[in-house]
Amino acid sequence: MSQASVSDRLRTDEPSDLPQRVREAVRSVLGDGAGPFALHEPEIGDLEARYVNDCVASGWVSTVGPYVDKLEAALGKTCGVSHVFATSSGTAALHLALEALGVGAGDEVIVPSLSFVATANAVSYTGAVPHFADVDEWTLGLDPRALKVHMDDACVMQAGECRTKATGRRVAAIIVMHSFGHPAEMDAIAEVAAQWNVPLVEDAAEALGSSYGGKPAGSLSRVAALSFNGNKIATAGGGGAVLTNDAAVAARVRHLGSTAKQPHKWEYVHDETGFNYRMPSLNAALLLAQVERLPDFIKRKRQLAARYAATFCSVSGADFMGQPPGARSNYWLNTIRLAVKARKERDAVLEVLIADGILARPVWEPLHHLPMYQKCPQADLPVTERLAVQLINLPSSPKLQAKVHG
Repeated sequence: MSQASVSDRLRTDEPSDLPQRVREAVRSVLGDGAGPFALHEPEIGDLEARYVNDCVASGWVSTVGPYVDKLEAALGKTCGVSHVFATSSGTAALHLALEALGVGAGDEVIVPSLSFVATANAVSYTGAVPHFADVDEWTLGLDPRALKVHMDDACVMQAGECRTKATGRRVAAIIVMHSFGHPAEMDAIAEVAAQWNVPLVEDAAEALGSSYGGKPAGSLSRVAALSFNGNKIATAGGGGAVLTNDAAVAARVRHLGSTAKQPHKWEYVHDETGFNYRMPSLNAALLLAQVERLPDFIKRKRQLAARYAATFCSVSGADFMGQPPGARSNYWLNTIRLAVKARKERDAVLEVLIADGILARPVWEPLHHLPMYQKCPQADLPVTERLAVQLINLPSSPKLQAKVHG
């Protein structure tokens, strides 16, 4: 469906029976089972058990060992990057990525307000300040046009550095988050970043296996972060990874993420304050199996997404959010957009879905609404405010496609 036709549908007045219409549409995809239908649950099988048992038997269960090395190599191949550092969480990965770029106190980092809180938290861990920008109606990622307008108005170049007119702080990075697995408009965003000499960072936590312009998410910027939480398309139970093609950034990430310990056969010499962010081998063994199964996960998730998309074509007042032009999405979380204007109207749909065992969820609370970030600098955020009461995530586990056809 074209963006224009989606826009026309969303201008339709909300039907009074919208909650029931949505419930019936979702049920037609998920079937008549009793549920509950989780938002996203892992699929753990024999391969994962075999790798974890082998890891246990080897005794290499901590943060070094063959499974960590194998995992980092597999992720590098999957994501098209030369350097991978496996971490204890996606937030840790994003924090390390920013630290490796030299982001710190006295800086600002531009982030989308429509994102999970970890995006802004990682900025705060460095001592820098999040600076919130608006997102695009259709990609749900940073809007490059709005970003350019805002930076042209709010920023100035001084001695080759981008600084904000209001605070004089350096804009040390721009974080792009690929929402629900849908890649943002990276080419246009990169043009804005280059104009202002600001490095791009991908929060690709949700986008493993997605691509933009034929290139994997996580390879589209100077440095990127992945997440392998239990609800992600591939899971280590917990965990993350830093991705980069920059050897200097990779070396910095590995040093800082390994407690800043100097190599030595026996001495414990740490030359700066580092972080204990390494992924244990047990998690790496589980995740390696998941990465090897990733193509099948994505195939089934895309089949499920196609069923949702076809079903919602005939639902007045709601539409399915498909992958953006030029992108291929892993459809981590299938998402619908409602033709509503108030939170209570969206919540009425959620109430009906959850009462029927369909464990749908709203989009995140915009970050600039959260108490710790309300005083942070921000652009105009009209699209973020609008989408915050319109988006709902639907059950998206890859195993649901098997149930549909089972």
